[in-house]
Amino acid sequence: MDWGGFAIALGTLGLVYGLLAIGLNIQFGYAGVLNFGYVAFFAVGAFASAWVTLPSPGSEAYLAAGGRYQVGFGLPMPVGVAAAAGLAATLAALIGAASQRLAAHYLAVTTFALAQIVHTVLGNEVWLTRGDFGISTVPQPLKGTWVADAAYPLAYLGLTALLVALATAFAMRATGAGFGRLLRAVRDDEIAARALGKRPGAARTKALVLGGALAGIAGSLWTHMLGVIHVDQFVPVITFQIWLAMLLGGAGNHWGVLIGTVVMLALREGTRFLGDLPGLAEFAAAHPQVLPSLRFVVIGALLILVVRVAPRGLMPEPRRRAPRAGGAESGLAAVRGAPPL
Repeated sequence: MDWGGFAIALGTLGLVYGLLAIGLNIQFGYAGVLNFGYVAFFAVGAFASAWVTLPSPGSEAYLAAGGRYQVGFGLPMPVGVAAAAGLAATLAALIGAASQRLAAHYLAVTTFALAQIVHTVLGNEVWLTRGDFGISTVPQPLKGTWVADAAYPLAYLGLTALLVALATAFAMRATGAGFGRLLRAVRDDEIAARALGKRPGAARTKALVLGGALAGIAGSLWTHMLGVIHVDQFVPVITFQIWLAMLLGGAGNHWGVLIGTVVMLALREGTRFLGDLPGLAEFAAAHPQVLPSLRFVVIGALLILVVRVAPRGLMPEPRRRAPRAGGAESGLAAVRGAPPL
């Protein structure tokens, strides 16, 4: 087994999942939006980037690659990333605008239904996605031109790390100031936020849009990493894996969410090698159908252990406390000198 290649691929996947977790953390950890259809933004971003960057049908590059798709614009990857973020954000804005008056649990059902609708549409519109066949000629930027094929996975890991770092820094800056306080206020007490003149529906829609845009960028990075795109890559279990990473790390804390992503991937990938452990190799060879089930048992047991030790996550959101007044007079003075809300 090529352990170096496995480590590079796992590192790239970890960065993509980390960016997904940051986006979901903005939606739920900060704004309290229960989004059970998060994979829809991921899928839309991946396909948007593929459509934008694929060579135009009938072009020389299209014929050389043996393309059999019908939509392609032949534009550079940066345009594809922007298109992925824009289309995913537009979808999020539509969902947010249509569900501003929905209670949290109804919004959760709506987002889950959205994921099913997106998956069905992408699967049925064969002219867009080639349906069950998928598209196997998605461009991989710089491969074979500026970067040799053998060094490409490492170069793409560096490119992914740069883009994820920029997107994460933007998300942290956006949620670290007044917008972040507004989202927390809406999450913690919507009635109080309304009493202060805030608009919770608009705030949640902005959180959905920002998180959706990050998921779209993650989808773009994902599809260009693989060079292949297929509807069945975007299954609902991805949403729940990202939820797991966020809750393991600590909802409301971006650094904690990134740590949770590492833990989630370590648990998921580490259990692939259960059959290599002493005493289990013979059992796995004799009962190959048992090993996949054993993986989920081990993952579940480890997750229960983590949740028992750190119920709010490995790095929970810092608790915010009101400043203590030194006495009645100082408290009144602080109130008199406080700026208006």
